[in-house]
Amino acid sequence: MTNINNRDIFGSKAEADAIPLAERMRPRSLDEFVGQEHLVGEGRLLARVVETGKTPSLILWGPPGSGKTTLARLLAGMTSSEFVSFSAVLSGVKDIRMVVEDAKMRLKMKGDRTILFVDEIHRFNKAQQDAFLPHVEDGTVILIGATTENPSFEVIPPLLSRCQVVKLDRLSDEEVGGIVDRALTDDDRGFGSRRLDIDPDARALLVEAACGDARKVLNALETAASFTKDGKTVTSESVVEAIKSPYLRHDKAGEDHYNVISAFIKSLRGSDPDAALYWLARLIEAGENPRFIARRMIIFAGEDIGNAEPAALMIATAVAQAVEYVGMPEVAINLAHAVTYLASAPKSNASYMGLKRATEEVHRTGALEVPLHLRNAPTKLMSEFGYGEDYKYPHDFDGGFVKQQYLPDELVEKRFYHPTDYGREKNIAERLERLRQKIRKQKKEKSSKKKK
Repeated sequence: MTNINNRDIFGSKAEADAIPLAERMRPRSLDEFVGQEHLVGEGRLLARVVETGKTPSLILWGPPGSGKTTLARLLAGMTSSEFVSFSAVLSGVKDIRMVVEDAKMRLKMKGDRTILFVDEIHRFNKAQQDAFLPHVEDGTVILIGATTENPSFEVIPPLLSRCQVVKLDRLSDEEVGGIVDRALTDDDRGFGSRRLDIDPDARALLVEAACGDARKVLNALETAASFTKDGKTVTSESVVEAIKSPYLRHDKAGEDHYNVISAFIKSLRGSDPDAALYWLARLIEAGENPRFIARRMIIFAGEDIGNAEPAALMIATAVAQAVEYVGMPEVAINLAHAVTYLASAPKSNASYMGLKRATEEVHRTGALEVPLHLRNAPTKLMSEFGYGEDYKYPHDFDGGFVKQQYLPDELVEKRFYHPTDYGREKNIAERLERLRQKIRKQKKEKSSKKKK
């Protein structure tokens, strides 16, 4: 396997030391690469690519610091391809054309393939992504795009169909710890020559704060090393000073946003207040708009709690008002109040399901006629045509109820709302059953009179 020598890239030892630790420690071969065994392990996709020397166009999809850029560089170095890095943040269609022309010339003159690595490819708009298509299709360039966002949403389908999507996983704590240990012992690129040590607690703190991000843990280690008082041991104090606050990955416009809010809602629905509070904390600490959180809770109260606890909607609406009156950070207390209430409340989606059934019936049967006795009669002509005739005003009857048809003739026996026996909805179910028993009794008495 071909190795990429760090000195070849960075020059002398002094020059290498001036490069950030995360860049110096970048793996030089697949043997040094940490994690993603499902891709680089023996017989796996990327290992086979290296063996055959044939690299397909790829979309590397994974969290920050999981190895996307490193894998792209390794594939280029190990398949004797020219590596051209391209930033979606800084480049446009004009730059794409220049890169493509260089790739064509290189292929024609030397027969060398070009791997075009596009970092943050999700930041390219449709027109920019379209510009890649013909050159990927005819083999002028091998496109390797890196993205932290779900390519299903961020990469145009024509380009997606011409690339193989490779999903990278977040590094485990054990793998991140191994990266820290290697950096401490590597004489050439790390702190090995300095004989730098680290307290076990400081190491654990570094690993935890990294959240599976190799680049983050190496940057934090390098900063913490500069804070060491004796120059020999990295302590917890120096790590705390280096990391300051935990790193939370949460793109409010991307997949993480939807993943976390999905976990939040599912925890509420599953009546787990502890999990719901955790996901709420994740949303808040990542900077999520509290209005969005409150809005989702209002929807949840109607969809998943309903009449099992009618006060849930009032609580959710009240917290939305609190967001406007109080604001962050104090409104987090009100959000927590509502979250624990909603998670702990009895659940029923009977109202929501009733609406779905009624909607399906409307689509199936169309605009059925409103029974005449239910229509308003604001004019004399309408009264003459029978509008409102024979309507029975329930308050004129005992108990404020009287048997009367309210559905169109074609749907007289249809039921859309099926109340559960959960929470307060049980009272509703019991009352409706009493009213239906009253109707059945009246029908029976009416039938008996007719027989006589």
